[in-house]
Amino acid sequence: MVHRLCTVAEVKLYFSSFVESGATGDDFIKPNRNCNSSSWLSGCEPGWACSVGEQNTADLRNEKDLPDRTRDCQPCCEGFFCPRGISCMIPCPLGSYCPIGQLNKDTGLCDPYHYKLPPGQPNHTCGGANIWADIKSSREIFCSAGSYCPNTIEETPCSSGHYCRTGSTTQTRCLKMTDCDPQSTNQNITAYGLLLFAGLTVLLVVIYNCSDQVLTTRERRHAKSREAAARVAKEALHTRERWKTAKDVAKHAIGLQRSLSHTFSRRKSVKPTEQPKGVGQGKSGVDVALPSFSTNAEASQETPGTGKEELSNLTKVMREIEENPDKHEGFKLEIGDKNLKKSKPKQLSTKSQIFKYAYGQIEKEKAMQEQNKDLTFSGIISMATDMEIRRRPAIEVAFENLTLTLKAKKKHLLRCVTGKISPGRVSAVMGPSGAGKTTFLSALTGKATGCKRTGQILINGKAESIHSYKKIIGFVPQDDIVHGNLTVEENLWFSARCRLSAKLPKAEKVLVVERVIESLGLQAVRDCLVGTVEKRGISGGQRKRVNVGLEMVMEPSLLILDEPTSGLDSSSSQLLLRALRREALEGVNICMVLHQPSYALFRMFDDLILLAKGGLLVYIGPAKKVEEYFAGLGITVPERVNPPDHFIDILEGVVKPGPDLNYKELPIRWMVHNGYPVPLDLQNELGMTGTSEGDNSANEANVPAENSAGQSCTKDLWEDIKCFVQFKCDQIQNNILKSQDLSNRVTPSVLQQCRYFVGRVGKQRLREKRIQAVDYIILLLAGACLGTLAKVSDETFGAPGYTYTIIAVSLLCKIAALRTFSLDKLHYWRESYSGMSTLAHFLAKDIIDQFNTIIKPLVYLSMFYFFNNPRSSFLENYIILFCLVYCVTGIAYTFAIFFEPGSAQLWSVLIPVVLTLIATQQKESGFVKHIEDLCYPKWALEAFIIANAQRYRGVWLITRCGALFKSGYNVNDWSSCLSVLIVTGVIGRVLAFNLLLFSPKK
Repeated sequence: MVHRLCTVAEVKLYFSSFVESGATGDDFIKPNRNCNSSSWLSGCEPGWACSVGEQNTADLRNEKDLPDRTRDCQPCCEGFFCPRGISCMIPCPLGSYCPIGQLNKDTGLCDPYHYKLPPGQPNHTCGGANIWADIKSSREIFCSAGSYCPNTIEETPCSSGHYCRTGSTTQTRCLKMTDCDPQSTNQNITAYGLLLFAGLTVLLVVIYNCSDQVLTTRERRHAKSREAAARVAKEALHTRERWKTAKDVAKHAIGLQRSLSHTFSRRKSVKPTEQPKGVGQGKSGVDVALPSFSTNAEASQETPGTGKEELSNLTKVMREIEENPDKHEGFKLEIGDKNLKKSKPKQLSTKSQIFKYAYGQIEKEKAMQEQNKDLTFSGIISMATDMEIRRRPAIEVAFENLTLTLKAKKKHLLRCVTGKISPGRVSAVMGPSGAGKTTFLSALTGKATGCKRTGQILINGKAESIHSYKKIIGFVPQDDIVHGNLTVEENLWFSARCRLSAKLPKAEKVLVVERVIESLGLQAVRDCLVGTVEKRGISGGQRKRVNVGLEMVMEPSLLILDEPTSGLDSSSSQLLLRALRREALEGVNICMVLHQPSYALFRMFDDLILLAKGGLLVYIGPAKKVEEYFAGLGITVPERVNPPDHFIDILEGVVKPGPDLNYKELPIRWMVHNGYPVPLDLQNELGMTGTSEGDNSANEANVPAENSAGQSCTKDLWEDIKCFVQFKCDQIQNNILKSQDLSNRVTPSVLQQCRYFVGRVGKQRLREKRIQAVDYIILLLAGACLGTLAKVSDETFGAPGYTYTIIAVSLLCKIAALRTFSLDKLHYWRESYSGMSTLAHFLAKDIIDQFNTIIKPLVYLSMFYFFNNPRSSFLENYIILFCLVYCVTGIAYTFAIFFEPGSAQLWSVLIPVVLTLIATQQKESGFVKHIEDLCYPKWALEAFIIANAQRYRGVWLITRCGALFKSGYNVNDWSSCLSVLIVTGVIGRVLAFNLLLFSPKK
């Protein structure tokens, strides 16, 4: 038998011929030395082999020369296969069953093989196997499913409790909870998938419910601490008030006693006047309530009729406060006492102490506001002198001849606006619709893009960029951009932690937040969710106040508000204005846009900026002198008419200002009143000069009609394209340019802000658990359907099922990941303008999304894997799906940031399908091959097939190599495929971050 074994050269001949011909028939082996057209022995027939002779020896390791095999031709031995066209035996691989063939007289074939005996040779019998190829061409030598072949000549049926797949060399024990009858070809592990899903469900329910419970318990504890601190502060305030009253009475009694003693001493002219003996000589009812103010000698005297009674609790409290005014128990600051030391909040450690300190300060401020509730000039001075108010860095904004012109239409939005807004003053910007009020605020804050600006804006008298002070500038937009799935306190507290100075003690930060909540009247709803369109939350007026509070908690030096009182009733508007006036006491420069304020509200403003249509200035100056100015023009306010409403009606053209005055002349009257130059086109429009039209054409707001009529469509289109490109460039330049920070405020670092963002996004995800549950259920159903319908085939190593898996998981995970950035673009734009870290924002969202990256593959595989039961392990499938989800999530970030929500969803659906079709093309040119390498589905599918193909050994080697070679895969590239998926996900995230950083902010 040894003399009939094939050498290495003959084996190479077989496999090379097999690869080149594709094994489409029996005549695939090339003519060789022993089997050719001139020499064809019996050993060249299928199932037979010849020997080199007993005296000759064949070098089995010879790779070049074929030995002569012309002797002793016999049937192929069992356990070997002898192909047609080669006269030697090759051992059958493990996992095959190669018995001696038996002649089937009905078909004339050698069963179980498919070759016939050569005609005219009666001595030629059936031998062993004739071919080993892929399973489609040589299924007969594969050990059949339900049996295992410990060697190539023995096939044993699987026993009960075991299963045997095609080509098995041993039987595999079935897992528990699975029933495996004798000769089972596979095991049903669906129960394990259901158990895994049930475990995941329980785990997620526990996580979400426990997290909710922890958050609820924490909020309740904070609420109890706040309530206790507020109660203690109020009691201490009342105690302090009673003590102050008693002290005043005591001083009055001492003064009266001194007067009486002096009178009697003068009458009697006896020994020198004795020192007053305190209030112990007064009524006994007062004695219990007041501590002694006498000297030590007098203190030793007993009050007549009282004896040595113990001091009351009130007296003890008063003496403790008097002896240790810095103690943090109770009320710590005496109202009106300027010499009293301020407590040091940095020494406070527990939440109870912090809340006591904060509410003590708030109660003191409320008491002072009650004394000066009208906030008149004298009241403000009194409040400022009696209270220790921390002054903020001053920002004075002066603007001279400020003009904004649309680059596309050459239309003026603002024109010749000159004036200033000063620290410590509350300014109102008013005017009719279309007067450019919001544009004026945008120009002051440097947000007016797509416009050509002329004139000067000076910050504290210097031509500096307003962006250099963005850390201490607050901008309240017209829309209420507030996180609806956070509570009122959580919104305010997050803004305070990220935007206040990192050096500010926590107690001071708590005080700032509590003061804002108290001043805006949000105590009753502080623990309520703000609410969204789908879920009802707080009222619209309360939401508006939260919108203002987000900027107040960062203690700005310049606060710009765009219509903060819209949607508020009169009382709420006055409450808001009182809070803003309290901010102005600390030197804050406040400027806001208003529509039709009440007269009471109007009186609370210091300055007024009145704009007419076209962005022209009509008045800027003290609000109390506006009526005097208009009276000088002959415009008087009728009785029972609100002055602001009357002025706006005049500027709107509803009310005539006077018989000899046109409302269009009012901006020019203001320019003449202040000695400002009047533009020539305005003079010509009102007939004030005789300047020709040709001289004024350069100053016209719009392009002349005759010129525009003469322009061609091509020129108009070119101008529009140039304006659009310039507009986009201005937006990108506005995002890229970094100004020097002149605010002198050190906010928390990127890592610290990232921690705050992670906490916020984590809370938001916990409150969106229903949406998360829907995502998991859809993934579960997809896994069950694909696992049932797309079974893993041994011939394809599961390629169809894995192709559908890539499409389904990519599509579902991309659409879910779009919510990460597409739903809160407005919130990001507002926060990034205020100086919050874009990197912290991006990293926090990505970190929280890694939870889904971990869980979603488990949810999908809990159905797909256990319904399909491929040969690759569960861990390998999970690792591939994890990398795939990470990859598509990064791509989804890019779509969410770059496109609008509708377009992003469309791209997320199309991209997985198109890329998968490209990646599964069999016949491809060089160009398509390069495109395929850029498609992430190609690498995911290769990783799945390689992981599955690695489990096919022995008799499966030719099938495995053929399938991998046909697809261009390499069995050793599994780690490389995973690396490509991870790198693609990282590239997607880097691109998404740059788009987030540099994309135009609306």
